[in-house]
Amino acid sequence: MKNLKSVVAFVAGAAIAGTMATAASTPTPSITACADTRTKALYLATNGTCTLNRTPIVIGGGGGSTLDAKTIASLVTPSVVSIDVVTASGGGTGSGSIYKTSATSSYIVTNNHVVADAAAGGTITVELVNGDQYKATIVGRDANYDLAVIKIPVGNLPAIAIGDSAQVSVGDPVLAIGSPLGLANTVTQGIISSLNRPVTTGTTDSQSYVDAIQTDAAINPGNSGGALVDSQGRIIGVNSAIASLSSGGTSGSIGLGFSIPINEAKRIIDEIIATGKSTRPVLGVYFDSTYTGTGAKIGKLSAGEGAEKAGIPVGSIIRLINGIKIPDAESAIIRIRAQVPGATVTITVDLPTGGQKTFTVTLGSAPSSTN
Repeated sequence: MKNLKSVVAFVAGAAIAGTMATAASTPTPSITACADTRTKALYLATNGTCTLNRTPIVIGGGGGSTLDAKTIASLVTPSVVSIDVVTASGGGTGSGSIYKTSATSSYIVTNNHVVADAAAGGTITVELVNGDQYKATIVGRDANYDLAVIKIPVGNLPAIAIGDSAQVSVGDPVLAIGSPLGLANTVTQGIISSLNRPVTTGTTDSQSYVDAIQTDAAINPGNSGGALVDSQGRIIGVNSAIASLSSGGTSGSIGLGFSIPINEAKRIIDEIIATGKSTRPVLGVYFDSTYTGTGAKIGKLSAGEGAEKAGIPVGSIIRLINGIKIPDAESAIIRIRAQVPGATVTITVDLPTGGQKTFTVTLGSAPSSTN
């Protein structure tokens, strides 16, 4: 995993899902379910036992917040791969998850920064949990979301189960699975520390904007592209970045890891698999980079795009997007990128003439960058 270049806007007032305190009550009984080893579908266990092609998994108990790390790890690890990239200028390692498989090939989701150097020439090797290795090709990349899809010529692999990142809460237990420091099939355990963390990574020429899930599960260089899974072994995030206290070089985990929510990632992944390309939502504004106050100041409008059509004037300062406070331009970009093309959002601004007004804007669409 490349170093986190900047983790901006740990926003006061950001929408952070939480849990509600309740009075003590009788714990919810646990239920044994059976997870199909190929499809990952869950079935109710008969007399607490599972057939040979299904793995037992305990759900519930303690209000549903417990996590059987051993069972989940054995269930999910076969769906997480190691990725080795070799180019003329060097190379690197990362992780990925088997997202979709057929009789002859399999699609793997990872981070763009894991495979980007090989796009102009190089080799990508995928290693499965059993040690088998296959050469991979890039199906498509999206630098704006730091996502990529690669393909290997082998089918009938165990695809990872897809979760719902909109349903997770702070405090939920999670596992991070990947290949930190090249150590394949490494599993670390933690909780969701926060939600909706605006995070930017990369360089000025190639920046990614993530409305991230924050976790304290140990994530280190090499975990990039791996899976963050919930208590039922479903992927809820693609591990992407870490914050560190390094004074130089690469440092380890300090309990601040960030994952791309799977609900946000899934649209990008599906577009890449279908077309080789992906899109991003567009507000239709250019922000004033010289503005140093609170909020995001609009320096210019894109002709014919959503902001102009809605009547937002140049010089307005964005204060809220869908009710979420906006401290700076990067946070505004992240909140928009978390939407989908064609979505309707509310934008509350301080008008250049004074006063405040809320506009309803339909977002446009543009091709995502691969640089």
